[in-house]
Amino acid sequence: MRYPFTCSVVIPVYRGADTIAELVTQLVQTLESCVPDFEILFVNDGSPDNSWDVITRLAQQYPQVRGINLLRNYGQHNALLCGIRQAQMDVIVTLDDDLQNPPVEIPRLLEKLAEGYDVVYGTPSQEQHGLWRDLASQVTKLALQSTMGVDTARQVSAFRAFRSAVRQGFADFHSPSVSIDVLLTWGAARFAAVPVAHQPRHAGRSNYTFRKLVRHAMNMVTGFSIIPLQLASLMGFVFALFGLLVLIYVVGRYLIQGGSVPGFPFLASTIAIYSGVQLFALGIIGEYLARMHFRLQDRPPYVIGEQTTPTAKPLAEILPQAPAQPQPDQTQ
Repeated sequence: MRYPFTCSVVIPVYRGADTIAELVTQLVQTLESCVPDFEILFVNDGSPDNSWDVITRLAQQYPQVRGINLLRNYGQHNALLCGIRQAQMDVIVTLDDDLQNPPVEIPRLLEKLAEGYDVVYGTPSQEQHGLWRDLASQVTKLALQSTMGVDTARQVSAFRAFRSAVRQGFADFHSPSVSIDVLLTWGAARFAAVPVAHQPRHAGRSNYTFRKLVRHAMNMVTGFSIIPLQLASLMGFVFALFGLLVLIYVVGRYLIQGGSVPGFPFLASTIAIYSGVQLFALGIIGEYLARMHFRLQDRPPYVIGEQTTPTAKPLAEILPQAPAQPQPDQTQ
């Protein structure tokens, strides 16, 4: 089935030199049969291997391939933001460079998008990650629930398709802490998900660790929601109420029995609890102040170092042309 909209495929690359050539082959085979025009946009996120050299060669070989080389490693979501802003087609599809999301599943996302949705996620029917990666992914989705809602957060994945008009909702976003899934909620209201296949990695290993994913979850919670501040306020209220009850108990016992409550451990425990809550609340406030500090510095989420030059011929010039048919003789 062919769809009436053009498609940009945005792929952040980090240590992907061994997989992106095969990825391009599969993408071209899939997209040529389902959309009238497309582009494949690789964003090299400061890869320490020769990923940029491979991207450059692919851009010379395929007219649909474009490459962007960032000055350093900014993170997957920052690289995605760069590619999304550079995309030129009607629909944007994002996926990883490790071939775990097979390109043949893209038409399923486009089919759902054609029903009128703004964003469609390809939710893996069974993820092919290790225990720690799966656990960290769940932590990230729990963090997303505070900003996206429970149902949408459970379906989030790196394999997504959305209308390019959605990016207008975060066109003025310049913070160095980026979460594409949260930003999509700023410009979209209709979310959907379809189950897709999820394959084992073809080469290498995941660049995400449990620590990195947990840090990403903390950045999302403190960068895009006020739930930690509300939690600190709630804990302050609960322990203030507890302190008031303790005071009522002490004063009541003094008035009724004429003596105070003995015991230094009780007093020390109460002070320790109050001090811990205060430090916890101050730590949360400090996280938000740090976010404000970085935004006031106006740090960019990414900096483009170089881009590939479109040197390949258009596809129409590469394909063999049919021989011209002889015209019938009009002379009498």
